[in-house]
Amino acid sequence: MTKKTKTVDNNAFSLFTEYDIHLFRSGKHFRLYQKLGSHFVSNGDSTGTYFAVWAPNARAVSVIGNFNHWKDNVHRLNPRWDHSGIWECFFPDVQHGEAYKYAIHSNTGEFLEKADPFGAYFETPPRTASIVWEPKYDWKDDEWLKTRKQKAGKPQPYSVYEVHMGSWRRKAEENNRSLSYPEMAQEMVAYVKDMGFTHVEFLPVMEHPFYGSWGYQITGYFAPTSRYGSPEDFMYLVDCFHQAGIGVILDWVPSHFPGDVHGLYKFDGTFLFEHADPRKGFHPDWKSYIFNYGRNEVRSFLISNALFWLDRYHIDGLRVDAVASMLYLDYSRNAGEWIPNQYGSNENIEAITFLKEMNEVVYGNYPDAITIAEESTSWTGVSRPTFLGGLGFGQKWMMGWMHDTLHYFKEDPINRKYHQNEITFSIMYAFTENFMLPLSHDEVVHGKGSLLGRMPGDEWKKFANLRLLFTYMYTHPGSKLLFMGGEFGQSAEWSHERSLDWHLLQYNVHKGVQVLLRELNAFYKQEPALYLHAFEQKGFQWIDYGDRDNSVMAYQRLGDRAEDLLVIVCNFTPEVRHHYRIGVPYRGQWREVFNSDASRFNGSDVINSGLITTSPVKYHGQDYSISLTLPPLAVSIWKLDKAVREFELEDIGT
Repeated sequence: MTKKTKTVDNNAFSLFTEYDIHLFRSGKHFRLYQKLGSHFVSNGDSTGTYFAVWAPNARAVSVIGNFNHWKDNVHRLNPRWDHSGIWECFFPDVQHGEAYKYAIHSNTGEFLEKADPFGAYFETPPRTASIVWEPKYDWKDDEWLKTRKQKAGKPQPYSVYEVHMGSWRRKAEENNRSLSYPEMAQEMVAYVKDMGFTHVEFLPVMEHPFYGSWGYQITGYFAPTSRYGSPEDFMYLVDCFHQAGIGVILDWVPSHFPGDVHGLYKFDGTFLFEHADPRKGFHPDWKSYIFNYGRNEVRSFLISNALFWLDRYHIDGLRVDAVASMLYLDYSRNAGEWIPNQYGSNENIEAITFLKEMNEVVYGNYPDAITIAEESTSWTGVSRPTFLGGLGFGQKWMMGWMHDTLHYFKEDPINRKYHQNEITFSIMYAFTENFMLPLSHDEVVHGKGSLLGRMPGDEWKKFANLRLLFTYMYTHPGSKLLFMGGEFGQSAEWSHERSLDWHLLQYNVHKGVQVLLRELNAFYKQEPALYLHAFEQKGFQWIDYGDRDNSVMAYQRLGDRAEDLLVIVCNFTPEVRHHYRIGVPYRGQWREVFNSDASRFNGSDVINSGLITTSPVKYHGQDYSISLTLPPLAVSIWKLDKAVREFELEDIGT
């Protein structure tokens, strides 16, 4: 009896169903990374690679690589019969780890060699080919994901450490190379945990050919950059952060992409991912190209990409870059350089509907994740649910606070009394959005100098001002974000080409700032008043914002219990103020629980020791008051002492 051999038609093999195609063409396929791209799979008795690429205006498509000596027309893809524009084929001779590109003959007559838009791994720049790769990793972050799910929707502290991977720390003894993902998993995770940050946020890790773009000019949206290791290496890094109790947020760039010849630009010889009209499709600031949000297949591509990082890499959130540039058709354009929408106004309706749908899909699939908008205008409802008319983001960067605060701190303290409104104005709108307070990478580049360098005065005043800035930030309503180096007073402007100046920690002035940040993170997490109602008016109350002459302001942060209440007093001058009276809401004994001028922070140690009893002197509209000593260029934080008699707490509760 002759044994029958199983024959397999490689040309007929497909990962797509008719329903997949329907979803893709309608803009509702949000797991495209499971279908498009290269996939090392079994087909009958064969194992090999299935390729699928969207190129609707191509005349012919082949896969080229070392396996065919980069020759066109050897490994040809077949166009699907359903007019979806997808080309596909299974090749048993193309193995895992092979570098490849798509050779595209456009119906415009062009010949193009393109990297895979869904490539999971890329050659290390400056090489630009995609690599057949099916990441395999044994995750060990179950406990983190379980806890994340339990915390979903509940108030929690967000203290975010923003990092550019390539310049956080370098190996000077090894030709100044950047750390690898596994090395970061050892050094960076331990450092961030020791400093007490709740999250780390990476500038874009997606593959980008130009290192100087910091990752914001992406060509490989579905691949972590190979500069620091493999996809599994990056998974290991995320896993280590999670096992250390630290969340991971990625910068995500759906606003624009570069014009590199191997990338998305004119992918099949036509304007496929971008608009054809430069008034809608070209970004004048970044000399890059704007996604066509009205094209269903492009929406599927981008939303699939958002879910991809949350799914395959267990990412905890996405900070969406340059949202303002997406919302406005006339963003950074002069009259005549943009096209109004169908109603004659400047809102980009297609981008708005895309952002809403993206947030709905993300939160619908991962309600315990977070999306954060970098949005610099007064657009209403950025962080409000879509069913209430908002864009649906979880939080929004408070850009106005950042700019006003840094402008205020640049002023010599002797002149700050003329700028009191700059430091108090943010409370006027602090609860219109779920705000995150950023001191980001954008504020320490392009000639702006470091945060420390922008502080006025001599060395002592500069460091005191920096400690004052950070402590004020941590007591202001909203979550927190600080760019790397700020936490120890990096003195030089940040450069992506070199390491942070870790050697500065041998000096007490820099070490003191680092100790302050470590304690601020711990204080922030242990004091419910600082995060329970961070986005609500009931979590904040002014005591006095009008003492311009002394450049002092005082306010309360409130939790759910009377004993949570904190009284914060900020002295923005280098003058020690004795017998400074502050109105407080409750009688009893108060104690200073934090002072940014303490000697352990390398301050002058003007502290209030012991307990201070209220007097029945009405002040600041309160029935009671306390007399304090205000440390110079510092924040003093007060709390009703836990030893207060129980009946007094009951009285407070009423």
